[in-house]
Amino acid sequence: MGRATNALLAYGYNLGGSDNGWEVQETDDYGGLAVDWYDEETGDFRADVEAVLAHALPGHGLKLEEHCSDRATSYLLAVDVTTAHRGDPVVIDFADLTRTQLAGDWDDQLAAGLRALGLTPEQGAPAWLLASYADGF
Repeated sequence: MGRATNALLAYGYNLGGSDNGWEVQETDDYGGLAVDWYDEETGDFRADVEAVLAHALPGHGLKLEEHCSDRATSYLLAVDVTTAHRGDPVVIDFADLTRTQLAGDWDDQLAAGLRALGLTPEQGAPAWLLASYADGF
């Protein structure tokens, strides 16, 4: 069986993940995520994040994007995500992305999402992130 890989271009924050290490300040002595709304032993990070955001910021427009792999998942909190699937290049209009970013107050949207989640990323400010995702073996 093969491996499918995707490239992701996202505007937002790298949150990391339990397998690769969380990229936020809210961790315990063992590197686990230390927020009251999530339990790594029993929780579903995606579902828990979506529930917190839906309750605190209805219609928020934020995206929780998975990166790395299906066996060691990490997460991006993003406003805009473009995915290039293996063998299917995507043309990126960076001037248009910049105009859309500025017009959409993306930084404010991300800040509101982080406040609702109680997370402080190690990444100092939102940025364009290029990440990959692989699944299947």
